[in-house]
Amino acid sequence: MTVDPELEGGGVRAPVSGYGRVVQQPEGHRSGFVTLVGRPNVGKSTLLNRILGTKVTIVSDKPQTTRTEVRGVLTRPEVQAVFCDTPGIHKPRTLLGQRLNDTARAALADMDVVLFLVTADGPIGRGDRFIAETLPSERTILVLNKVDSVGQEQVIGQLSEVAKFDFDEYFPVSAKTGRGVDALLEHVLERLSEGPRYYPEEMVSDVPEAFWVAELVREQLLAVVREELPHSIATRVTEWDWPRIRCEILVERDSQKGIVIGKKGSVLKEVGTLARAQLPDGAFLELVVKVDKDWQRRPKALDRLGY
Repeated sequence: MTVDPELEGGGVRAPVSGYGRVVQQPEGHRSGFVTLVGRPNVGKSTLLNRILGTKVTIVSDKPQTTRTEVRGVLTRPEVQAVFCDTPGIHKPRTLLGQRLNDTARAALADMDVVLFLVTADGPIGRGDRFIAETLPSERTILVLNKVDSVGQEQVIGQLSEVAKFDFDEYFPVSAKTGRGVDALLEHVLERLSEGPRYYPEEMVSDVPEAFWVAELVREQLLAVVREELPHSIATRVTEWDWPRIRCEILVERDSQKGIVIGKKGSVLKEVGTLARAQLPDGAFLELVVKVDKDWQRRPKALDRLGY
């Protein structure tokens, strides 16, 4: 059975069955949309997963890991916050890079709160300043992440530096360990005004299952092949006949195909094992490697992949 075209390629389709629209509005209920923005590798996805207490977006130390807007939903009896993880804003070298930047900037529209992430373990650079200039100061909270990796003196120095951005609030946190995240979350929720419940209370993400499986495969590929091919890999589910799932792995060169397969299929085997470990019992995951030459630079290829 061929997968629904709306799911193919990992693009997040429009909400259905009322998801993402007004579900109900209890008296006194508060709600709002919160976007996470920043340069690549500042920890946006890790922070979102920590806030929600579950994994809704893949994590890697490679730039451009997040390629689409991913929504995670936190629901409490009195408040619902919809968090939007975005690709890291960077200087693009390909059409894919430009589209990722466009996706991140588009996610800022009509947001109630913006979480602008910078890191404690590196200098505040031109990229951070460029992003800061585009953000609404009255709705932006600066989040200084990775404070677990530096000493108190470095944290104080970084906070002094980012205070020049003149944003509304500043929170030092560690998305990795959870330090400071609860205080940040409570502050975000307090800022949300009266509004409806957009998603059912049991829903934690609006990501389609096929997209999620493709992302799991790409996450494990990034971990296994490491430095060799992070930007040249794309994944998409092309067949879904549960429990059988067929996922294509796209590379840009014939030479890259061998790297992804590995000696006697060792890389594919490891990736399949790691991905299946995060799927329900009984899932059969078939991985197929294909060459789609220069897909990062071809508009039709990016459209097909949902970027």
